Amino acid sequence: MKVAMYYRNDDVRIEEMPVPAIDPDEILVEMRACGICGSDVLEWYRVKSAPRVLGHEMTGEIVEVGDAVEDFQVGERVFVSHHVPCNDCRFCRTGRHTLCKTLHSTNFYPGGFAQFVRVPAINVSRGTFKLPDRLSHAAGTFIEPLGCVVRGLRIAGFSRGQSALVMGSGVAGLLHIKLLRAMGASTIAATDVSEWRLKKAAEMGADLTLHAGQDVVEQVRKLNQDRLPDLVVTCTGALSAVRQGLEAAGKGSTLLFFSPTEPEVTVPFPLFDLWNRQVTLVSTYAAAPRDLSEALDLLDSGVIDVEDMITHRLPLEEAQRGFSLVDRARDSLKVILENDSKH
Repeated sequence: MKVAMYYRNDDVRIEEMPVPAIDPDEILVEMRACGICGSDVLEWYRVKSAPRVLGHEMTGEIVEVGDAVEDFQVGERVFVSHHVPCNDCRFCRTGRHTLCKTLHSTNFYPGGFAQFVRVPAINVSRGTFKLPDRLSHAAGTFIEPLGCVVRGLRIAGFSRGQSALVMGSGVAGLLHIKLLRAMGASTIAATDVSEWRLKKAAEMGADLTLHAGQDVVEQVRKLNQDRLPDLVVTCTGALSAVRQGLEAAGKGSTLLFFSPTEPEVTVPFPLFDLWNRQVTLVSTYAAAPRDLSEALDLLDSGVIDVEDMITHRLPLEEAQRGFSLVDRARDSLKVILENDSKH
């Protein structure tokens, strides 16, 4: 089978691997669509484990089912989550599934950017979701990224009628805008360094779009009638955005760190000001089964429409072009690699 083997952002090679054999409690899925996530092009993070087959926003069709598997059949269309929790550790028992050691160690093989994927037993039972008929394979690749956003806004305690500032208008930022709009945000402001992406943010529900170089804090204050936003979400790891987010967090607000900085980066922050304003700082990582199920319902019901976020659909063989598009982050949003081969 063909796989897209990642060496670095500008070196993604189409290579051959054997089709994985499955155990009795596993399934084999033929990948139909797999989104390239922004985290896939975090080179400082990915090169440490290269060469490897990346891809975790994967949908496909079941082509083989182990004898011990009862809940799935050949021919069913599915989304498969790469990370699944144990449901038994202290983090899982308190609803903090994405801190679970098992969740951080599970994955399917060899990765979503492959023609065929072996799904281990724990992922079959806790991370495989049947795709509704109305949901395309391409739209299904948004289940995982939307699930991350669902979890983030729940952790941040966002509620209807609150105002929000989304810093970074890439795929994650735009999904935040769409979900915030659906949840009844009073106002939504969005920032980015790309005018093209700011235009997309406006099209997808932002009330105010601002180039990150502008006086963001003052403009957002005007939008909210001399108040700073109730929620600030950093959807970029740029240090300037983190600093801006700290400045923009108003009295009693919450600052959600959705995207990470590089590991060695440290950010000095005004402790007294944050203490005095009673700002809550929270962070989020990944999505648990509950979040993925909710994301699937949002997509299936049409509450969240993602088709307008897909800018490129490329064959698996053009993986390098797809990675380059996401890495440049200019005139692209969601880039999806597809496998149309017949078996």
